Amino acid sequence: MEKISEKLLLQKGSPKTDRLEQITSLNLSKLGLKLQDLPVRLLSCLQSLERWDLSGNALQELPKNLKLPTLRYLDLSDNQMEDVTTLESLSSLEELKMEDNLYITVSDNYKLMVLLPNLRIYNGKDVSTTANHLRYVYTENLRTRIHALWERSFHLPDPITAKKLSELETDFVNTARHQVKYGPSSVSDFIKWKVEIMAKEYLHSLVEPKTLRESNKTTDTQDNCDISTPTKRKKTPETSASLAPGKKLCSDLPDSSAEDSPCKSHLLLKAKTFTENNGVRMSPRKRGTPPSTPSRGRPRGETPRRAAKRENGAQIKEEMDVDAKQRAIDMLPALKAQQPLRLKPLHVLQCHSKQDSGEDFSTQLWACAFQPLPPSSGGAGGSRMVATCGGDSLCVIDCETGMVMKKYKVPGEEFFSLAWSTVLMSRGGGASAQHCSILAAGGKRGLVKLIHPRNNVAYGEFRASRKSLSVLRFNHHKGNYLFTGSYDNRILMWDIGGVDSQYNFKVVQLLLLETSATPLHICLPPTSPSTHLLTGCEDGLHCFNTQLGANSTTKSRSNEMEITFPIYEREDKDHDYHTVDGLSFLSDDIVASKNYLHGSIYLWSWSRTKAQRPDKKSRTVVAVVLAELQWANTEIPYLALNTCPGQVYVVCGDDKGRLWTYHISHLHTGKAIPPTEVLEWPTPLRTDHSQMDGPSINSVAMDPELQYLVALSDKNMVMVWKRDQCSSS
Repeated sequence: MEKISEKLLLQKGSPKTDRLEQITSLNLSKLGLKLQDLPVRLLSCLQSLERWDLSGNALQELPKNLKLPTLRYLDLSDNQMEDVTTLESLSSLEELKMEDNLYITVSDNYKLMVLLPNLRIYNGKDVSTTANHLRYVYTENLRTRIHALWERSFHLPDPITAKKLSELETDFVNTARHQVKYGPSSVSDFIKWKVEIMAKEYLHSLVEPKTLRESNKTTDTQDNCDISTPTKRKKTPETSASLAPGKKLCSDLPDSSAEDSPCKSHLLLKAKTFTENNGVRMSPRKRGTPPSTPSRGRPRGETPRRAAKRENGAQIKEEMDVDAKQRAIDMLPALKAQQPLRLKPLHVLQCHSKQDSGEDFSTQLWACAFQPLPPSSGGAGGSRMVATCGGDSLCVIDCETGMVMKKYKVPGEEFFSLAWSTVLMSRGGGASAQHCSILAAGGKRGLVKLIHPRNNVAYGEFRASRKSLSVLRFNHHKGNYLFTGSYDNRILMWDIGGVDSQYNFKVVQLLLLETSATPLHICLPPTSPSTHLLTGCEDGLHCFNTQLGANSTTKSRSNEMEITFPIYEREDKDHDYHTVDGLSFLSDDIVASKNYLHGSIYLWSWSRTKAQRPDKKSRTVVAVVLAELQWANTEIPYLALNTCPGQVYVVCGDDKGRLWTYHISHLHTGKAIPPTEVLEWPTPLRTDHSQMDGPSINSVAMDPELQYLVALSDKNMVMVWKRDQCSSS
């Protein structure tokens, strides 16, 4: 007689219901159950099950094909478990209890942490650090050793036959199991198990790369059809809305690790010849096969009308006399008076292409940033390494050579933002800690990926939101403090700490800032990065107090004030200028910001704006505008500006591929200041020699000395401009 029946499941489950599909918790403890007592077909009906107690039974393993997509908690304590690999199908597990199983070893514990990508709590303890170490550091070290063994002692047969391949696989796997070693001897069983899996995968990738690529493409296509996520681009008359690909449901781990790419690929696209013979190289740079990432579009959300705020702002503005504005300008720090720089196009790369295709002009690229200089440099000189993100990948590019030095891809992800920082790495053995440059990136899955590019290690991740991440920003005075903005209208402040030599790390949430709309940009005032935060949102520019300490104990805070702009006075039912889609400090006090639909860029004083008393009802202050910069008229949002304080430059791209550059040598109110130079779209050619129209420039970045300018487009192109050697320094 069978022990498990539908009647028993309904009796032991909760909430009480007459349908198995509605059970969320199930207690089958102390029933003397064995493997043959667990009917897979019946148990598979528990599609809403979240908690399952199987403690106190006689189970040696679980059914291999049992799939319970919502199961988060499983208690298998006090059983006779031996084969833990049978739990692999329960990939959504976050907490597992395996106490009092006599035959479970340390190696079995390690296997579980690798097989269950979401496992955080094991036998009541947080194992996130150990699990991440196994998933990233161990895996990378084993992969390196396996590849080295193959290069040293093996090669593919010629011709390849089924018999020869079978013999080769047996020989290669057995050799790898015996020769590839890593970690203490107590986990040797785990190492041999993992090495066998990875050796087989590596050999198959050499023999059947095409089959693997097609398989990955099919899998990603299926996975991407499930869930729509917040999209990045607003809908305009020229941009139709489309659904973003859905995230993978079971695994949060990348299918492939960081790639080391020191070589430049063949040039597949040619560029038009410029005046003065400035050749631009279009360089598809890709290794491996990413999943498909369709172009993105997002209907523009209506923001609330705030007539009362506009009236208050107008009243305050009228009370500000012109002399006060002039005094603000006169008191500014002396601006550099060097001559404007000349920039020439150097490279155009397609390093985020789907399927390594030179014809991919749909993947949108969203963020770029130059690697900061190490503290030992004293801030002197510039950096030529820039990180870019878009689609499912991140790249680290050498701007001078155009080579993609590192590449990271996470199938199913779409990266929207990235940020560099410098943290301490402890080395143990009494050695002093050293600084290491790390990269954080996030996007539609709500996860922050932590990467150490120099050692080619993606060493960890943590969930910052259940919604997509829109922006990341480090506090460069305290490099372990990271701010993440997300589509649930929140900004979280994290302490990610440092790392040790084994890449163990710990993340602690310090602060929650509640915004009234999606945060698009985060800026920290250079003179007070630990006390104030500015964020440009869909509904305006807001200021928060972020000071930690005895006098600021509240961990959840609303905005301290909203900063309004003169353009708000011109709003009507068809024009809402509140979306701030560009924000950056030009100096310790001068801020450059841009409002969607407004054909100008504001330069305003942070200190003088902050010094005002906010309106009691609306909590608004009016920005003390110092100047306006003439910019393009466009209905395309999220064309972010950036600044180079060292050279006193502001740069912003438009929807025609042009870069508007401003060398700020003076400030004045009144008529908008024209751009110093508008860099025209380089007009590269496709492989069929057809001319490409200028794309929208989503993001720009400059190194501190403005030796290089990098622009990202919505058509999968990274454009690198270089300062002309004839330019004055």
